[in-house]
Parts: sequence; C-alpha cells; structure tokens
Amino acid sequence: MIETPALSFTPAVGDHAFTPLQRDLLTRAHELGRDKFAPRAAKWDEEASFPFANYDDLRAAGLLAICVPRASGGLGADYSTYMMVAAELGRFCGATALTWNMHVSSTLWTGLLADGVAMPDAQRAEHEARRGLHFARVVTDGAVYAQPFSEGSAAAAGRAPFGTTARKVDGGWVVNGRKIFASLSGAADFYGVLCTEDRGDTPPDARDTLYLAVPATAAGLTVAGDWNPLGMRGTVSRNLLFKEVFVADHEQLMPRGVYFKAAQTWPAMFFTLAPTYLGIANAAYDFTVRYLRGEIPGEPPVRRRMYPTKQIAVAQMRIQLEQMKSVFLRAATEARPHPSKDERMRLYAAQYTVMEGANDIARLAIRTCGGQSMMKHLPLERLYRDSRCGSLMLPWTAELVLDRMGRETLYEAGEKDE
Repeated sequence: MIETPALSFTPAVGDHAFTPLQRDLLTRAHELGRDKFAPRAAKWDEEASFPFANYDDLRAAGLLAICVPRASGGLGADYSTYMMVAAELGRFCGATALTWNMHVSSTLWTGLLADGVAMPDAQRAEHEARRGLHFARVVTDGAVYAQPFSEGSAAAAGRAPFGTTARKVDGGWVVNGRKIFASLSGAADFYGVLCTEDRGDTPPDARDTLYLAVPATAAGLTVAGDWNPLGMRGTVSRNLLFKEVFVADHEQLMPRGVYFKAAQTWPAMFFTLAPTYLGIANAAYDFTVRYLRGEIPGEPPVRRRMYPTKQIAVAQMRIQLEQMKSVFLRAATEARPHPSKDERMRLYAAQYTVMEGANDIARLAIRTCGGQSMMKHLPLERLYRDSRCGSLMLPWTAELVLDRMGRETLYEAGEKDE
C-alpha cells in the first residue's frame, strides 16, 4: 500500500484524516495562495479590481473544475472537500476565495446537489444533457460562472419570489430585472441568475424559481454602478441590469422547479460562503503570531511575545479559532440531502460562529499587535475589513441565522400558536 505524503502545513480547517484527493487539492490551494495570491491581494483591494491573474492560476491548476464530476472531465471533489479547499484559499486572498465560491457553486449545485434532488426520469435526462454543456465550458474552455443572488428585497433571504423574471418564449426565456452585489460583474463569462417564472396573471411564487445561465455577451445585459465598499473590494460586485434579455432553453442550469426543491433538500448549499471567512480568521491569527515573534518580512525583527498580555490574547484567539474549525468541519463533513434537525442546527451554528468569529479574531489581532499593525502595507487592516462583511451576506446573515435557529428550535414543522 502506497502511503500518501503527509501535508507540510496545517490547513485552515485544522488537522483531519484527509483523503489522498483532499491532500492533493489542499496542497495546490496552499501553494497557489502562499506563492501567488497573498502577494497580489493588496493590489485587488487597493484598486477594487478583479483578480484576473488569480483566475488564470486557478484555471491552470484545474481548480475551476474542482466540483465538476470526473465523468465530465473535472476533479470530482465532493462537498466537504470543496469546503476545505475554499477555506485554504480564503487564508491568502478573501476576494478570490469568495468569487471562486460563486463560480464553483454553479457546478456544485447542478452536479452533486442536483443528484440528491428527486426528479422524474424525463426531467433528470433533460438536466443531465444541459449540465453537460455547462461542465464542458468550464473544463474545456475554462469558462467562469457567476451567481448573482441579491436584489435588495426579501427574495435573497428566501422569504419572497425573486423580482427578476423570466418569460417563456419560443426556444428560451426573456429575462428582465436587476441584481445587486453581483460578484464577478464584468469578469464572468456566464451569470447564473435566479429569477421567477413570469406566468402572466398568476401571482409570483418562489416555487417557480428558475436558474438560468445568462451569457455575458447577451444583448440587453449591462453592468452598472460604482464599487467602492468597506471590504471584499476585489469581488467587483456591481449591479446587473436585464432588459428583454433572451436566454436559450439549453442555458437552464436546473429544470423548472428544481431550484426550490434543492433549497429545501440541501440547506448546506447556502453554507458555502463560510469557508472564505474561516480562511480569513486563520490569516489574522497567523499574522498575529508572526508579528509577535518579529517574523514579518520587511518589518524590524522586534519581538513582542514576552508580554503576558500578548500571550493571553493569542491564547484567546487560538481557543476561538479551534472552536470555529471544529463546528465548521463537522457541519461540512455531515452535509447531506434532508439533514436531521440537529444537523441543520449545526449548519446554522457553524455559519454564525464563523461569520461573526472571523471579525472577532481580526479585532483581537489588531488590538494585540497594536497601532503599527494597522498600516496599509500590512495585511491585517484588510483582513479586518474583509472579515466584517461575512455576517451581512444573504441568505444566511447573522440576524437571519439567529431568527431561524430560535424559531426552528421552539417550533416543529407545522406548529403554530393558537
């Protein structure tokens, strides 16, 4: 039996009984991040520009197709493997990891997650044929997919139908509407747009959600608005406007009605934003340790590790980071269709713990390292700004997670107060 070499680093998710594929992909991500993404991260942040060079590297490493099934030419990573690798990339460039998630989700949702959703045979065959087209674009052409979600309404939180609509016409659909915070705007080759089927006089219904791949070159699609946010500036999440945009039938990423089923079947499909922020928390902790040891390249080799206050702060950071890793890894590895109530609660708890905890650790890092660590030529102030944004991301913002956990703990399905 050939032993797979042990990792030479501790991944962002911590130590684990990794499979050979997981060790391989984690190593690819770590080396790319360390050698290429981290040195470039300040540039994307300063310019609020998209990390095209990083995507060239992801493409060359095969990581754009990480969740494309092996039968379709991809790497065939499962859900938990993707989550581990995404956290490792987040450790080195949050904007790259977060936008990569939007791309990978298009293959994960149409691949592994769709396989866990019940469909009639005819619909399954339709989906197999259409997703094969999208997988081939990623594997053969290196195409990048985005996943615009938000609209500034309750739709992205799952509490209302999407305001962006698609009207059935011969050979396809006509899309109208608007998406905000559309990551990869102007950079993606295709936008995986969630929209509501326009059924004329029938009131809009979330069950009629469609998931369509709109080509970036489609007539009537425009990118608009400025992008000058607090953090995650390299995501370039401007607005997308759709005015009578024709989308061919074969561009459906899921058949009619399947997205709504998938959201009910696979709650973990909305947990994939969290790895980026676990990576950022690791980065803030790693920086703090190196800073206190006087090991930051280009900085005076001044050691600050001898002060008890610094030692206590690092201990507090490590304890919180270990808690984050543990609940994250358990939630990621047990993700499945139709999870139990306990598994669903752990998903919510992991989301909240990571998204709020990342900023807690970045805050402690700044307080512990002191005023000089806030300078723009060092990464900590960027990590702090990027970490603050995670708990705001729909559909599972920190507030919505608390609401879900409280309600679903105290009420079983179908229960109401008199």
